[in-house]
Amino acid sequence: MTVVDTAPETPELGISAEKVRIVIARARQFDAKEAETDPDEGSNATDDGMADVLEDDPENDAVRQELVSFINGLNDDEQVNLVALAWLGRGTYGIDDWDEAVDTARTEHGGRTAQYLLGLPLLGDYLADGLEAFGEEFDDETDEELDDETPSEEDNS
Repeated sequence: MTVVDTAPETPELGISAEKVRIVIARARQFDAKEAETDPDEGSNATDDGMADVLEDDPENDAVRQELVSFINGLNDDEQVNLVALAWLGRGTYGIDDWDEAVDTARTEHGGRTAQYLLGLPLLGDYLADGLEAFGEEFDDETDEELDDETPSEEDNS
């Protein structure tokens, strides 16, 4: 008797898990920002007890700028797959609907992917959950070194 494997094959992710892990690490840093907490700031951060470090200042936020640059440096297919992966992690689509998620991402988010993704409040978590659906993991402890790396153009190739 021949046993037939009826389990569906996992689709192709379309972006390297390493690139997704870089986005997750940066997105979690970006998500940690909060509204202004020290309106009467002093002349230097030490005087203020470093209270301003986690304030959200999008125009001067180096993490946001790095993340936008990194996402914009991805090719179109990688950007589309990143959006679809966030939707998968959010639960909008299941792994069986991956092709539909990719098609929808392609038609809805061309040219403004970074802005859209940075508008998702739990982007890092969504991407980590999406990676898990593909059998990949983002382990906060083993992937901590990504927090210290600065994404560069070389990371995008």
